[in-house]
This record gives sequence, structure tokens and C-alpha cells, in this order.
Amino acid sequence: MMKIKIVFLSLISFLVFSCQDDSAQRKIEQEKQAKKNEAIFDNINRGWIFELTPLEPATQSRINNWNEWRNFISEINQKPKSTIGAFQKKAKTLADKAVALNNNIPTEFNLPQTKARIGVIVTKIKSMNLFINLNQIQDKKVVKLIGEINMEIDYLQLQLEEIVVRSQIPREEGEPDIIQMKDSSRAVPSTNIDPDLE
Repeated sequence: MMKIKIVFLSLISFLVFSCQDDSAQRKIEQEKQAKKNEAIFDNINRGWIFELTPLEPATQSRINNWNEWRNFISEINQKPKSTIGAFQKKAKTLADKAVALNNNIPTEFNLPQTKARIGVIVTKIKSMNLFINLNQIQDKKVVKLIGEINMEIDYLQLQLEEIVVRSQIPREEGEPDIIQMKDSSRAVPSTNIDPDLE
């Protein structure tokens, strides 16, 4: 009977000590994870810099009524502050605003090259959103994508400015008629007449 009590007490003390070891180990792991999360936050916070080149006044005046563009630029210029969760929420919002850029594009800019540039921006921002929302946040990839997004927004703005500049070049007399005549979509479809039927 005494042996059973000793075995029982030894087993209980072993369980108590092992639980204390687990709790100490858990605390060490939590501290490591907190330091890692803090380093990730600091890296993303330092790298979250969107520097947009101002548009030429002529271009700016032509896109003033493009609400989706204004909303996107306004959103991208507001930097989150407090937590990694704020950056994750901002990335999701930016992805939604970038997708919305395809809506209500002003007619003169509603061209394949503009849509292609918007498509690249959407892809880059969605990638950033993905990497910042993974369980193991890929902070280096997020910061790299921010630089790429800056570059793609610059390319889009240059595209818009090029469209404006081209529209300001005066046309020579009769040029619109020649362009219209060269438009193959306006050509009269040829009817193939089978010579055997004649």
C-alpha cells in the first residue's frame, strides 16, 4: 500500500513539473513570436512608402471626375499606423480600390493600354495583400511589392499623360477622313460569289 502511495505521489509530482516546463516553454515561444512579429511590423512600417508623382495639370483636369482614381489615390496616401492588422486591413482595402479602377474610366483614357496598366497594378496589390495576410507574413516580399506598385502607378500616370499629349497634337486637314478610310472594321464585307453559280 505504501509503495502505491509513493508511485502515485511520484506520478503527480512528475505531472506538475512537466506542466510547469510546458508553460515555461510556451512562454519562451510566445516571447520569440512577439519579437518576430515586432520585427515584421517594423520592416513593413519602414517600407510602406508610396511616392506618387503629381500629374500634369492638363491630365489632372481630365481625370478629376474619375472618382475611382481619386478614391484609390486617397487610400494609398493614408499609411496605417498601429498594428500589423492595420496594414493587413489597408492591403485588402487597396486591393478593392485597385479593382474598382476599371470602372468609369474617362472615355479618352478607356483604351487597352490603360486597362493593361491598371491590370498590372491590380495584380501587384493583390499579391501584396496575399503575402501580408499569410500565417507566416512575408515582409520582405511585401516591401518589394510596394516598390513595384509605386513603379506601376508611375507607368500608368505616364500613359495617361501621353494620351493627353497626343490628343493635343493638331491634325492636318483631311486626316480624320484618311484614318476613317483605313479602319478595316468599317469596310464593306466582300461577298464571295461562286463562279460556278453564274
